[in-house]
Amino acid sequence: MSENSNIPAIAMRGVNVAAMRDASFTVIEDVNWLVAAGEFWVIAGQELSGKSDLLLLAAGLMPPAAGTYRLFGRDTRGLGEAELAERLRIGFVFQGGHLFNQLTIAENVSLPLRYQTDLTPAESAGATRALLEGMELLPLADVTPANVAANWRQRAALARALILKPEVLLLDNPLAGLGARHRLWWLRFLGHLSRGHEYFGGQPVTLVVAADDLRPWQHARRRFALLRDKKFTVIGGWNEVEASGDPVLKELLALHLETTAP
Repeated sequence: MSENSNIPAIAMRGVNVAAMRDASFTVIEDVNWLVAAGEFWVIAGQELSGKSDLLLLAAGLMPPAAGTYRLFGRDTRGLGEAELAERLRIGFVFQGGHLFNQLTIAENVSLPLRYQTDLTPAESAGATRALLEGMELLPLADVTPANVAANWRQRAALARALILKPEVLLLDNPLAGLGARHRLWWLRFLGHLSRGHEYFGGQPVTLVVAADDLRPWQHARRRFALLRDKKFTVIGGWNEVEASGDPVLKELLALHLETTAP
């Protein structure tokens, strides 16, 4: 965890978020947002509301178009190669997984270890195997993504994001396209990460999820925000979500999935 737990993991002040595909176009304006270590945030928004762009910026993968973003207290505009360790404190799970098709599932998961650690091949293989086993992926270790169902590819993408044991995990619409059993697994597993998973020595992981359906994320201890009309609005807890008269929130609550957060 961060050396000073009083420093927010994520701190945005007056941040404008540009579109990933067109840096000249602003998709979100004037974001003011603090994420404390150990919090679980759900960012709600309709399609094309800028959820993915906000997460990419939060991951340090693109700079703010305006304003200041501090990651663990460090201004992201000043993060270079020498500060790579700061960036590695954040993990990212893309919607759909974005695995490399020429690599096996095990090779995809172990890829960050190969580039960012000094582990020997044997140590890397052992760490990868342990994580795959814990996430029920071991039978697929030697299979390439093209021969794996989408449910399992998404889980493999989560394993790849976790292999370096990040302090903050960002997830872009992770339940999209998953079957009911896999959605339930994800909700339980992320809840375990938030409370403190043994893989992280019992230390809670800070979580930020982007979603276009809020029903599965119902939980009294989670924080919610809404993206609409280029604005980022903190809603509060689940009680405030249910009490809100905002039509977009009502729409995002309309679809009732058969799985809810444990």
